[in-house]
This record gives sequence, C-alpha cells and structure tokens, in this order.
Amino acid sequence: MSTPTFQRDPRIASLPAAEIRRRFLEFFVERGHTIVPGASLVPGGDQTLLFTNSGMVQFKDALTGAEQRSYNRAVDYQRCLRVAGKHNDFEEVGRTPRHHTLFEMLGNFSFGDYFKNQAIRFAWDFLTRDLGIPEDRLAATVYSTDDDAYGIWRDEIGLPPERIARWGDFPNGDEKNWWRMADIGPCGPCSEIHYDRGAEFSEGPHCTPDHSEHCPRWLEIWNLVFMQYELHPDRSLTPLPAPGVDTGMGLERLASVIQQVPSNYDTDLFAPIHARMRELLGHDPDAFEAERFSYQVIADHSRAAAFLIADGVLPSNEGRGYVLRRIIRRAVRHGRLLGRKDPFMAETAKVVIETMAGAFPHLDERRTEILGAILREEGQFVRTLEAGTGLLEEALIPLTSNERMVGRRPEDLAPDVPQVPGDVAFKLHDTFGFPIDLTVELAAEYGVGVDRARFDQALAEQRERSRSGKKAELARHAELTALYQSIQGRSGDTTFVGYEATSLHDARIVAILRDGIEYETLEAKGDEELRTEPSAAACRGWRPDRRSRRAPRPGEDRPVRGHGCPEARRRPVRPCGDPPRTDGRGPGRDGRGGP
Repeated sequence: MSTPTFQRDPRIASLPAAEIRRRFLEFFVERGHTIVPGASLVPGGDQTLLFTNSGMVQFKDALTGAEQRSYNRAVDYQRCLRVAGKHNDFEEVGRTPRHHTLFEMLGNFSFGDYFKNQAIRFAWDFLTRDLGIPEDRLAATVYSTDDDAYGIWRDEIGLPPERIARWGDFPNGDEKNWWRMADIGPCGPCSEIHYDRGAEFSEGPHCTPDHSEHCPRWLEIWNLVFMQYELHPDRSLTPLPAPGVDTGMGLERLASVIQQVPSNYDTDLFAPIHARMRELLGHDPDAFEAERFSYQVIADHSRAAAFLIADGVLPSNEGRGYVLRRIIRRAVRHGRLLGRKDPFMAETAKVVIETMAGAFPHLDERRTEILGAILREEGQFVRTLEAGTGLLEEALIPLTSNERMVGRRPEDLAPDVPQVPGDVAFKLHDTFGFPIDLTVELAAEYGVGVDRARFDQALAEQRERSRSGKKAELARHAELTALYQSIQGRSGDTTFVGYEATSLHDARIVAILRDGIEYETLEAKGDEELRTEPSAAACRGWRPDRRSRRAPRPGEDRPVRGHGCPEARRRPVRPCGDPPRTDGRGPGRDGRGGP
C-alpha cells in the first residue's frame, strides 16, 4: 500500500511549539491551576523508576493522598524519558513518526478536586476552542467498564458513538485504556483523545481509535487518567482516599497536528537538528528523505543525551549512565551510516540547547558539561566502532549474502534466520563496548538474528567470575591480615622512622614472607635474588623497629638486616607507595616493580 499524500486542513492555524506550550499553561492558570516547575529526569527519592516517564511522577504522593500541598490543581510541562521498564520506546525511535526516547508532556492535575466531567470538558475546550482543531477530527476511547466517561463523551460533548471506542480488561492483563506509572502506585482508567489524520490513511476496518496505534490514521494526542486506585505488588487494587486526575499530552504530537506536518520529526522541535546535520553532511532534501530513519534517530538521541547530562547523568557501564551510553552510541553509529566520520553530536546538542533553553534554562546553564560529556563519549566510542563493526561483519559473512536494509526490525525476522553466535555478541559487548541492542539492530539490517540465549549465558558467567574474583580477593586479604596480626602479636609493634632519619642501625628481621607464606629461611636462586623491601604490609602499617639505626641506601644491592617489614627481600629500596609484584616472580630489576 502506497503512502497517501498528507493533506493540510485550512481550518487549523499553525503555531510554534513554544506558543502551544504557553497557551496550555495560560489556559489552565485561568481555571485555577498552579504552575509547578517540571522535575528532573532522575526521580527524586523514587526507587520504582529509573527515569521520570510521565508528568505525574512528581505528584505521585499527592495523588495517593500521602502528601498535602498548598494547591489542589496543578499544571506543568515535564521532560520525560521512556527507555526502560513498562514504558520503553527505545526500539521504535526513528521507525515510527510518533515515538521518542525523550519527549515533553503537558499535563493538568487534580488532587481530590475535580474529576472526570471537568477533566474531559477542559481537554475538549482547549483543543477545539483555544487551538482551533475541528471537532470532526477528534475521537475518544474509554475503559471498557467506564460508563461515566462514555456518557460524558456521548451526552455532554456530543461525540457520535462510532467515534468512541471502548477497550481494556486490566484484571486479565489487557491494559488498554488503563494507566499505571510503574508496577505499584496510583493508577486508573483512561480516556484518550485521538486526532484523525484522514480516511486516506486507514488500513481497513480494524483502523479505529485505540491504544494499539497500529493504524496510521489515528494519532493519540492526550491521555486523561482518572486516578482512582492504588496498585499493589499482587496486582490488587484499593480505592484512593480522594480520586484525582492526571493528564498527559505529548507536545511533539500536538505540534505535528497544529503545524500540520506528516510526523513529529517534521515539527520545529526537530527540524533545526535535521538542518544542522544536513549542513554537516552536505545533504539535499532528497538525500535527507532517503536517510530519514538515521536522521530521526540522531535528532531524538541528541535531545535525550543533552537533557540527561543536564540532569546530572553521565555515561557509564551501569544504571542510568548505561542508558545514556546506549543512546549516544546508537546515534554515533547512525552518523557513521550517513557517512560522517568526524564527531558531530556536540553540534546537534548545541541546536537542542538553543531550541529548548527558553523552556528549560538549565540546558544553557550546563552547556559546558553537556558538550564536554558528549565529546568524550563520542570520541571514546569512535575509536572502537570500526573494529567492532569489522568483527561483526566478519561473523555475518558465512551467515548471509543479504544487502543491508537500514531500519529493518529484529522482530520482523523469520524465526529460522541464521544467528550471530552469542559468544561473538558477548565479545562485542565486553571488548568493544557494543550494547547488545546495537548488535541486534545491526545484524537485523542484514536479515540475521543474534543468539541471545548464549549471549545472556556468557554475560551471567562473566558476572559470576567477577563476583567470585571479588570474594577470593577479600578472602585473600583476610588471610594476609590474620598472618600479619599474628606476626605483630609475637613481635610487638614497630615504628616507622623514615621521615625522621636516613639511616638505621641494629635493626632486625622479624619475619620472612613470600606469596602469603611465612618461611624460616629463604634462599636466593638465579635471578630471583633475595632482596629486602617494604611490603604491602608495611604500607598498611608495619613500621621499622625504633632500635634500627641504618636502612639500605637507594640502589644498594646487598643482604640487609634492619627492615621491620614482615616481607624480607633483597633489592634496591623503593618508596612504600609502589605496589609489590604479585605474579610470584618478585619485583622487577629496575627497583620500581617494572618488568
């Protein structure tokens, strides 16, 4: 089926995204709402979420009744990130016209004040009267058993029944038209408002306004959540003390409707980023359209990276930092697909800052940190990207002769396609820093899958080795500590006088240790000459006996009596701060522990 031509509706007046945001705030302030600043992407004190994924996160306790605020109506615009847990749009970014990792949510909230009737009326009035969206282009969904919401839409708003869809069965696992922030917490039935992009986009009788978004005709723009229940770990529900309202409307989607463009990525929130990339690449409009998937990934991920770093997240190998690393590295790879060899993400991040700093001043305040972190991460990844890609492509040679198709979905592959061995995928992850999802995506472009089961097994084995190594290290440390304490118990304390004197006399050796074993005597053999040195134990507190009068001079190579350290080896003296060799061969000949 060919893609229909997008038709503009002359009844809708185009507005910049910043103006839509301003009007939204003004509309609800006039109706008694307090403007509340948006929260960080890192939820404060909430262990149930990796990132702020909706506008209601900062109001969670107010919605459950656990917190009382000075207002009972609020409005905000909230930066959100959906890359983990129940709400995860990472794999859809670039492939669809409406999904993002980072997006901006406009929301109005009621804490025990108004409920379904006013929430629906407010939304309808803002869309149709303030923004001028024609009523005949809007439809609604309600939860299957929510007769109250259905009645409001049909009888008070006047929507015909054919433009009201009823969905959802939460007790049996169907969560359409039911919203929850996480596995536990406030939740309730929804009523979603959808925009009709045109009958020409319909793909058949199944194309009705619903939550699945499988049909391009309908675009969900606003979700009105009626917070009625507290969700518990066993999925049981208890009524909240005072039902509330939590609404969320994606600014990117609403802007695409008001600006009448085919996708979110064609709005003024993304177009400047595309324009900068086109400048860097020298692409004309046709080249941009041919490479739209990669352009959209870069634009989305540039925004997400800038906002994450501005909120204090830095690239790392775990937790939030790992998500940021995945985002940056995926964008860098798509830049390479477009032919960009030099760093570019700092340039696209500058555009993000310039575009969004008016609403989010902290972006400009942290400009230096944002650009510096992106430059470092991009530079680090570029150094390994080619080597890792080469390894993967070598593994693909015996598996396929397919041409690369950028954007091919891993889930669209047949179950019997050849698979990249899990050990190769693990090596890419462990050696080259390729996130597994990047390997899966790259392999899918050639029509090849990845043996995830073997990858997961290799990853688990590595983690077990790491845990075992740490346990063994701790056990070894405990054994050595006990040995040193035993020697100290029978020999008494010693005192370090190296800062006070340059020579010692009448010193004595109180113990001879090698590889954690105490010896009565230890003879030198071959080039493993017995040398005296301050050991790791000395660095941790062993001190030469105060009766000592002379220490070996630097460079002196002879048996010495007089070091109070429990390890006695015959070697040139070196500072206690250099760690001793642990390979069983003793220190290096240069007297500094080198080879």
